[in-house]
Amino acid sequence: MSVKPKILVLPQPGLYTELFSPAADAQLHGLGDVTRNSESRNWDSDELASKIGEYDIIMTGWGTSRFTDEVLAAAPNLKLIAHTAGSIKHMLPPPVFARGIAVTHAAGAIAPAVAELTILLILLSLRQVHKLDAMLKRGEPWDTVKNAVVGREIAGQRVGVVGAGYTGRQVIRLLQGLGAEVWVYDPYLDTERAAALGVHHSALDDIFAQCPIVTLQAPPTKETYHMVGAKQLALLQDGAVFINTARSHLVDEEALLAELRKGRFQAALDVFDQEPLPEDSPFRTLDNIVITPHVAGHSAQARRRQGQEMVNEIARFLAGEPLHYPVTVEMLEIMA
Repeated sequence: MSVKPKILVLPQPGLYTELFSPAADAQLHGLGDVTRNSESRNWDSDELASKIGEYDIIMTGWGTSRFTDEVLAAAPNLKLIAHTAGSIKHMLPPPVFARGIAVTHAAGAIAPAVAELTILLILLSLRQVHKLDAMLKRGEPWDTVKNAVVGREIAGQRVGVVGAGYTGRQVIRLLQGLGAEVWVYDPYLDTERAAALGVHHSALDDIFAQCPIVTLQAPPTKETYHMVGAKQLALLQDGAVFINTARSHLVDEEALLAELRKGRFQAALDVFDQEPLPEDSPFRTLDNIVITPHVAGHSAQARRRQGQEMVNEIARFLAGEPLHYPVTVEMLEIMA
């Protein structure tokens, strides 16, 4: 690689400003000869193929087009792809890895934001603060509102976490800090790693049957499609709390609606089969659910971490050091 590697940054200007602090921008420009996408749109694959030829390193982001065979053929110098978001599965097909191109991504930088919102939604479901707020604002009597809800605490509760990847591990850490007993279902989590995390490794059905709080943090893959269906949802205890800040792909949405309509448990959902959520969606009408518009990973700090971590990865790569967040072709099947 040349002393001054050529770096192409694909995120459009608005996103670039969110991702990179002035310090990160200066650090990036100090690492190589940087060219940025100056257009307020993402390039399609044909455009990318026409521009990529001379670059050693490509920094990608949300909306980056697929690295087709034509894109790869036009990129003889490409040695590293640093993705400022999480999922790379549909953007970077196996031929990218066959070429020996190193890949890194920022999923680990997004995980803390998702974990915090997960905890917030658990607490909201347990304490019902949103309902108390709405009642007071409607002018209902103070004592009526005060006695409407008997809240519950996380401390001492058994919480089931489905998935122990980047986000799952962050959720586990926060739950343990709040005094919860954590059970985990993840077929890729071995006994040694479960012990290191301080969790009880459990079967999926046991999580739903025995944990009064269940949160989904697994990736959308072939094996996780509708892993939570009518059987698992029926196992939830009356009064349970069910959280999904991962992907709708994991849950049979019709089965979830059927169970929610019974009013047996509380739920909080950040993800849906159809997004944006239609105005006539039944999820908008249920009293025992909190809904948010797929914002779990959206925080100012997460954005800046995503940019900074990928600048750091480029620096490590150029220094001949191991990447902290490498992606391999073997990981594609179990990644979001």
